Order: sequence, then structure tokens, then C-alpha cells
Amino acid sequence: MSHGIDLRAVPYDHPDAIRLNDQVQLEYQVRYDGEGDATFLDPAMFLPPQGLYLVAYDTSGTPLATGGWRTQDENGEGYSDGDAELKRMYVVPEARGLGLARRILAELEDDARAAGRTRMVLETGDKQPEAIALYLSSGYAMTRKFGYYREYESSRCMAKPLT
Repeated sequence: MSHGIDLRAVPYDHPDAIRLNDQVQLEYQVRYDGEGDATFLDPAMFLPPQGLYLVAYDTSGTPLATGGWRTQDENGEGYSDGDAELKRMYVVPEARGLGLARRILAELEDDARAAGRTRMVLETGDKQPEAIALYLSSGYAMTRKFGYYREYESSRCMAKPLT
């Protein structure tokens, strides 16, 4: 599974991260009729030890997948103290089914746990059934809604204890 794949920590504004982020936004626009993810993300949010942003590269140096986590604590958007929020999990279409998302997810969970975070949370949508299936099979459960899209009917929020 995913032989010769190199996971590298990069800044959120790294050119490869930006390129894959542009791709995931296009995919959201297709799946959700013209809307990308409007959540504001500052590159500083992903700087260790407050977060981490990963890009998976193949042996030729082509970026295939991304994922990151950022620190969240209790605020008006429904987060709790100790939360780590998963953001920008994405695998390019031609690399799906190789286990890259699962590998990135495990790495991000380990990193957030090491940083003292107690719960990983994420928000996805009802038009991303493969994402929901991945998270359910990785120990996540539906939870009360939080974040930018908490009022949206299509929003699905999930959480997993890290302790």
C-alpha cells in the first residue's frame, strides 16, 4: 500500500499545497453547485506545534494528496477546548484508493495527540460519501455541528477522541 510515497510537512501556502487546494475547491464547486469552502484559513494556523500541514508526494515528486490540522479551542462556533480540526483532506482523482487519505489521517492524529490535543474534529458534507465512509471506518462518529457551515443542512460534523 502506498509504496514510495513521501509525506512531507509543508507550509499551507507552499505552491504544491496551493495547487492541490485549488483542485479541491473546484471539486467542492462541482459537488455543491458552485460553492467552494469559504472557511478562512491563515497559513499560520498550521505551524507546528499548533498544527501541521502534509503533502504526499510520489517517487517523481508529484504532489498527490494533502491534509492538515489546526488547533481549536472553545469559541462561538461550537468547538471545545483541546480540539484539533482536520482541514483540506484531499487526494487527486488518479491516486484515490491507494490508502493515502488514511495514511495522512493517521499521521495528523498522531501529531495532534503529541501536541496535547484531546479530540480530532472535522466537517464534511453529505455529497462526500467516500469521505464520510473513511472517517467512520477510522473511528469517527457524528457529533453536534460546529464551524463555518454549522447552519447548513448538507454539513456533517464528526469527532474522534485522541486520548
